[in-house]
Amino acid sequence: MTEVTRVIPASADDVFDVLADGWSYAGWVVGASHIRGVDPEWPAEGSSIHHNSGPWPVQVSDRTTVLRMERDRLLELDARLWVFGKVTIRLTLVPLGPNRTEVRMVEKPTGGPARLAPEPLRSMVLRPRNTEALARLADMAAGRGSERRT
Repeated sequence: MTEVTRVIPASADDVFDVLADGWSYAGWVVGASHIRGVDPEWPAEGSSIHHNSGPWPVQVSDRTTVLRMERDRLLELDARLWVFGKVTIRLTLVPLGPNRTEVRMVEKPTGGPARLAPEPLRSMVLRPRNTEALARLADMAAGRGSERRT
């Protein structure tokens, strides 16, 4: 299990709005390169984002499905990693004030070869990737919040 945390200068509502916008998924998830479709009920439990992963021209079709959702608090996803297996990603939002939210991102392999890799190796790959994902999420959420305040 790999965990990264970031304090984002935006409300939990603004952060969750980015997560709830399935079309923004490729904007903050490192490796997702193209959104092919978003179920209309996203981010309800059981709904999915259909996306491509990887650089062109070797993109592969993947799907990410909501396992659990609590508005402005939690989004837990089942993400496919092509031939590498699948992972559960839990994003927990902790409000620290009106415009500050701590986001915890925990990623745990649940199937395929990724699950067999030793934890230090998984962490070496996932920690920088997920740190970048939270940095992108922070930029998108802070931008959303500033648009509302103007």
